[in-house]
Amino acid sequence: MNKKMVFLSVIVLTALLLSSCSGMTLPGKSQPAEKEAVEEVEPTEQAAVPKETEKDSKPTPQSKPTVASETNVSSLVDLQTAYTTVYDEVAPSVVNIRVVTRALPGVSQQFGNIPDLPFNMPDMDQQQPYRQEGLGSGFVWDAEGHIVTNNHVVDGADKIMVTFADGESTAATLVGADPDSDLAVIKVDVAASRLKPLGVADSTEVKVGQIAIAIGNPFGLQGTMTTGIVSALGRSLPVSNQGINNLSYIIPDVIQTDAPINPGNSGGVLVNIDGELMGVTTAIESTTRSSAGIGYAVPSVIVKNVVPELIANGKYDHTYIGISGQPLTSELAKAMDLETDQRGALVVDVTPGSPAEKAGIKGSDREVKIDDLNVRVGGDIITAIDDQPVNDFEDLVAYLARSTRVGQTVTLTVIRDKTEMTLDVELAARATSQEKTTKDVVLGGEIGKPWLGIRGATLTDEVAKAMNLADDQKGVLVQQVIQGSPADKARLNGSFKSIEIGGETVQIGGDVITAVDGKNVETIEELQQQMADRKVGEKIVLTVLRGDSEEKIEVKLEARPEQ
Repeated sequence: MNKKMVFLSVIVLTALLLSSCSGMTLPGKSQPAEKEAVEEVEPTEQAAVPKETEKDSKPTPQSKPTVASETNVSSLVDLQTAYTTVYDEVAPSVVNIRVVTRALPGVSQQFGNIPDLPFNMPDMDQQQPYRQEGLGSGFVWDAEGHIVTNNHVVDGADKIMVTFADGESTAATLVGADPDSDLAVIKVDVAASRLKPLGVADSTEVKVGQIAIAIGNPFGLQGTMTTGIVSALGRSLPVSNQGINNLSYIIPDVIQTDAPINPGNSGGVLVNIDGELMGVTTAIESTTRSSAGIGYAVPSVIVKNVVPELIANGKYDHTYIGISGQPLTSELAKAMDLETDQRGALVVDVTPGSPAEKAGIKGSDREVKIDDLNVRVGGDIITAIDDQPVNDFEDLVAYLARSTRVGQTVTLTVIRDKTEMTLDVELAARATSQEKTTKDVVLGGEIGKPWLGIRGATLTDEVAKAMNLADDQKGVLVQQVIQGSPADKARLNGSFKSIEIGGETVQIGGDVITAVDGKNVETIEELQQQMADRKVGEKIVLTVLRGDSEEKIEVKLEARPEQ
């Protein structure tokens, strides 16, 4: 009996030992080879660790970054370095511009949108003149002290102050402005060593998706940089319709970006990753007057055309054909019995006496109904200009802005009555959409500098006719004489009669300045240039038309007082 019990105990112990060694494998299951079991465990990151081993094991160091992640980090570092390099290179070229506008009671709405950031708004019931200040941006153009900004930043400004990136401030004077491209040039008198002109890229080579960097002074926060991409190209930006002639134009080729642009950025720069100017930040699309991801910049191709002319002549003459029209859509093409995929610029109206009329361009002469709307059709369809394709009206305007000059002859390819033909057109200078009106100082100086003390505007054909002058009479109409000014002391006459021209009320009847010291003056910009280098105490002789007679009036220039 005892022998049997001992024998059974040995069998049980032996079985238990064998079971322990085998990992408690269930009977009837085949066992994998040892090598195969190791191979199955190695790739599994969450393989079970025996408790005995887990307790004694050391923490596993974090795995090294993969090649891909190392590349990503390197790319981010490179991009960051590129951004900081661009800022270091470009920021010294960008300036803060502060303007002061002296407005009269009851007319603040006329100037309320001139600065990008107006403040110190007065009580509208007050009867005294008041000051309105605003902020914008600009950038150094050359070593002579010329600074480029937007026209709407400095338009109507009595005083312009420029603050550089290092905090130094100095006064600036207006050199020239072009409302139809919303560009202006001001000038500072500082050492050339303090000026760092900005390089200019070719905006016609810019691509959608390209990195875009905006640097300016949003909300007065000087030297702010924001980044994004070029969102779209070839946008059109309407020019404000504020002119005596009630004309309206567009700025073509405008660059759209999602780099945040806010009030105060106007006149600043949109640059590429190389720190070169792609465009001048000008406007935003927003319901809140702050960035909504849609900003616009006047392209460098237009800047390069306009700015040198503003520096040399104080103005820029835009080329002019003398037509209005619209893109040829599939519906319009069908209405004119053309292929629905035909594209071009449909001429609707031809301005009398314009280059287009002289060249024989035909406007639309009949109406059709499209989507319950009466639409004029039948005019010439412009499909190319100088062999460059024209797919819509913006293509035509863009080519004129990029590649033409006043007096140049261009060749238009047109479709008329299903027949293709070419017409040569000699381009003329178009009338500006905003007849430039000065404020207190037509010579553009600040407090303490020589001033004349009038408000005026370039004499237009319509105003000349209303004043019984020759239709082609040129000069500057004096609209108001500031009390106590040199002009007032010399007895210049301001305008006193209101008439309606082009839907706007215009003051007429004042003296018309036609020359300064015997040198002809035809526009307000020319008068500003004539006065730019004058000295306090200097006497000038103005030739003026007063009624039916021409008179010469001597004016002694004085320092502009604090007002």
